[in-house]
Order: sequence, then structure tokens, then C-alpha cells
Amino acid sequence: MSQTFAERVLDAVRSRQCCGVVNIDPVYDRLPKSIHANHDNDVGAMEEFSCGVVDAVAETVPIVKFNIAYFERYGSIGLDAYLRLAEYAHSRGLLVIGDIKRGDVGHTAEQYALASFSTSPFENDPFLLDGVDMSSLEADKLPDAVTINGYFGWDGVQPFVRQMESAGRGVFVLVRTSNESAASVQDLVLEDGRKVHEAVGALVNQWSAETIRGGSTYGSVGAVVATRNPEDAARLRRIMPNTIFLVPGYGAQGGTAEDFRPYLDSEGLGALIAAGRSVIYAHAAPAFKNRHVDDWQECVRAACRDFAADLARIKPE
Repeated sequence: MSQTFAERVLDAVRSRQCCGVVNIDPVYDRLPKSIHANHDNDVGAMEEFSCGVVDAVAETVPIVKFNIAYFERYGSIGLDAYLRLAEYAHSRGLLVIGDIKRGDVGHTAEQYALASFSTSPFENDPFLLDGVDMSSLEADKLPDAVTINGYFGWDGVQPFVRQMESAGRGVFVLVRTSNESAASVQDLVLEDGRKVHEAVGALVNQWSAETIRGGSTYGSVGAVVATRNPEDAARLRRIMPNTIFLVPGYGAQGGTAEDFRPYLDSEGLGALIAAGRSVIYAHAAPAFKNRHVDDWQECVRAACRDFAADLARIKPE
């Protein structure tokens, strides 16, 4: 039997001895000037930069994450670049998370799920004209998991779960997000005393437990969890014992490694800690720029190693 997404994540974390994820969300104006000089359009520069980041971090972290919004704004050429980058990251031995935060109900959720995981998008389309390329989308161009919005309930999540299981992939459901006004909705207290995000977390853990195969602790339905309150983090870990967490907030968002200790289990597993700007834009940070001058990739490589070393400090002995 082929591995589940959860099993692949755990193996990748053990192999690299690192639970870090690097977010690659390129903004043209923040790219090194040497990258600008090579291209006459934003997307080409962003793709070259992103491939360079992948090369710089591939030996240190097990996973990279691409936020589709940074590519989708450029239309079809941006989406093509997003798919090529997923393929390139796979070729470097990395798992890929597509940060898409899709969500809807019924047939619409089914379409989002097919767009995320199906390698044969045209096979059932009776309206294709002669001459259209009907070759299926290569599996390596699709992410290993995507982020989705679980606030539609099970009928919005089920199509993704159905598609992900058939493709050996996974999802991360939004449970507690990091934006400033999240508490105004997600921290509301219900009649039973739980916060809204805790009730959602309990549902996510139920969905995840149903995808466990063999003797694994974790299922392939993960959770995006972004609180840095240690009591809330520990409570969510108890509520979701079968759920792998994707935890943003390290570095540029103010999080330190110590903030994420409550998310890890006794083996140092169960959570993927994500850093973005503090790694990919290290060429603009004096500490790295002074050391590596104009070699922006060396700056990224050094920042990623520092990130991984920081996370290693909070692993159980």
C-alpha cells in the first residue's frame, strides 16, 4: 500500500531532522536587483527567484509552501509558473503545500478539489474541440497538500478529503488564523464554554482520525493553527491529538522557536513550523548581507540553516 500524506510528512521531517517549512511568496519589488536585470516581466523574475530559493533550502527543510495568490494575480502565466515551481520543488526532493485557502459547498467545493488534486481535468469533458491538448496534468505539478477553509462544515471539506485520499495527498484546514481580527470570530465563546476555533478543531481532528492508516498517530487532514498563546496552543494540541499542525508566524511575524514548543508531541513531531520573509528575503537583512555581500542565495541558505537550528532547540531530548 502506498504511503499516506501524513506518513510522507513524518518520514520527511525525520529524514531532514527538521520540522520547518519555507513559505515562498515572491513579491517582484522585493527581489534582488540581479534577478530584475535578467527579465522583462514580473513572472519570469519571480520564477527564477523561487527556484533559487528552492535550491538554497532543499537540503535543510523537508517542505516548501507556495501561496497561489502571488501567482494567480498574473493570470494564466502566473498559474503556469506556480505549477512549474511545484514540479521543480518535487525534483529537489521536497514536499509541496499549495496555500490556496479554497472553500465552498457542494458541487463548487468538488470543482475546487478537482482543480487541486486531479491529474486528468479533461477526461470527462464532452465539449472539448478537436485539436485541444487533452494530456493530463502531471502529478508532480500538483501540490502534496493544500490549505482549505473548514468554516463551511463537512460538506465543504468532504470533496477535498475524497480527492486527496484517492491521490495520496492531504489538506490543512483553517482552525485558528494569525490575522489581527481573527479573534473577533474565531475566539467567540460558545454555550458549552469552548471557543469557536476549538469546536472547529475538534471536528478537524475527527476528520483526520478517519484518514489514519495502519498504526500511525496522525491522519492526512491537518490544521492551520496560528496562536502563540502557550495555553491555547497546548489546549489545541490536546483537542487535536491526531492532527498535524501547519503553524505560521516564525520570524517576520514575530514568532520565536520557543512559541511553538507546545505544538510538538513527545517525539518532536506533529507540527510544521513555517517561516517566509525572514528566510526568502535574507539578502536584505544586514546580518546576512554583510556576511555574503551580493550572493543572495547564500543569504537565503544561511537564514534557512539558522531557522532549522532554532527549531532544533525545542525538540524533546
